[in-house]
Amino acid sequence: MAVLSMRNPATGEVLGTVSEATPEQVRQTMKQARAAFASWSATALSKRIDYLVRLRHYLVDHGEKLAHKISQDTGKVTLEAFMTEIFVTVDTIRFYEKHARRMLSPQKVPTGLVLWPKKSYIHFKPMGVVAVISPWNYPFQLAVIPVLSALVAGNTVILKPSEVTPATGMLIEEMFRAVPLPDGVVSVLHGGRSVGQELVSARPDKIFFTGSVATGKKIMAAAAEHLIPVELELGGKDPMIVLADAHLERAANAAVWGAFTNSGQVCMSVERVYVHESVYPKFLQLVTEKAAALRQGYPDQAEIGSMTSPQQLAIVREHVADALSKGARAVLGGQPPADEDSLFLPPTILTDVTSDMKVMQEETFGPVLPIMTFSDEEEAVRLANASPYGLNASVWSMDRRRAKSIAERLESGNVCINDVIISYANPYLPFGGVKQSGIGRYRGPFGLQAFTHSTSIIHDPGTRKREVNWYPYTEDQRKLFLGLTRLLFSRDRKWERGTLGAIWREWKRLF
Repeated sequence: MAVLSMRNPATGEVLGTVSEATPEQVRQTMKQARAAFASWSATALSKRIDYLVRLRHYLVDHGEKLAHKISQDTGKVTLEAFMTEIFVTVDTIRFYEKHARRMLSPQKVPTGLVLWPKKSYIHFKPMGVVAVISPWNYPFQLAVIPVLSALVAGNTVILKPSEVTPATGMLIEEMFRAVPLPDGVVSVLHGGRSVGQELVSARPDKIFFTGSVATGKKIMAAAAEHLIPVELELGGKDPMIVLADAHLERAANAAVWGAFTNSGQVCMSVERVYVHESVYPKFLQLVTEKAAALRQGYPDQAEIGSMTSPQQLAIVREHVADALSKGARAVLGGQPPADEDSLFLPPTILTDVTSDMKVMQEETFGPVLPIMTFSDEEEAVRLANASPYGLNASVWSMDRRRAKSIAERLESGNVCINDVIISYANPYLPFGGVKQSGIGRYRGPFGLQAFTHSTSIIHDPGTRKREVNWYPYTEDQRKLFLGLTRLLFSRDRKWERGTLGAIWREWKRLF
């Protein structure tokens, strides 16, 4: 049986091992989840919400300890682990406690006059077994929030955490045991790519994947064989547009945090900055000073920890080397650490970059901030949209109308004005990308309903003998529909001669 090694990326300390799930275990877990679905989907929503309340209490009581363990698994500083993993998860749970009932209740919709006396509504019902395949950069909240979304909607869930951060996967498994659910309602399968492939092959009723574009495409192709619905939250190359009238101090602070939080390992990181040429010198000065003042260390008394994945560190180094070889200049950082085995990569700021460099085209996912200038608004929008990605973006201006106009022209699933990344933190907002940044939305009402099948129901009292469009067809029907069409949709909206008589005769036939 294969095992995964659990290692602290900041210190190299071995934390233990965990066994990978076998193909038979995956199949058995799917069987148990399907068996549990019947009773869990029939459980009253109020009971499912009660479970969320107990889970929230557990996270509040144990949050600091959990954050420390997440920090050990990822190399991020403990405060960052608490803010982004524990607090965001608890806030989302509270949102569901308050609003899940409204979002999942049947929703009445209007019914056209010509369909009188029918009534229409939408009913939301759970899908079945949801497979959640989660990433390593935020291994707790990017696993737990989709799991809870699926659960509160009435599904059973199988989670496969990232093999890069298996200790957090075990932490999640322990949490669900501590706040128990009926057997089979939530299961955790540990392992790498082969376990993920087995899980997809087991044919869940929905797959929710967060990770790379390349892996997302493979999952979607495999799911297509069985028409399994797939939701993909993939990568980003998020642009930041700083206009001449922006609050430069705030924008500089945001650029530094947005680029370097979690060592840049955020799908919504500020990965490229476009600054108006008139304020570029001042902006660069502010950003460089603020980034140079950051403390890097582990696990506390620092702003930046280590990177989590050695493979990702190699990609970051490749992007920086490519940029420097093509004429970019590192005004901060840019050099590999003295210890080749270290996963601590100092913040890097690059200038004189061009759009053909990897650091401006591909997702870097590390503590690197490349900065370019633009001369006018049209150029800024064009540069920002010239990317295969479209997850998040930000626009910086004190002119509210202008900033809103630019934000709405950006090809992005999410846009912040005078802020960065924070759109994800509002649980009322749907979250997801366009282009190669993904398919589907989660969070907010749309996101919760995405874990359901919607059934459109139209209800007739059933008191009439027939409908006006049923057999047998008559000349009066022809006159009626021609007359209604002209009355309802033509320019002059006039009755045709004979229409009223046709309506009267058809009315008598209905009853």
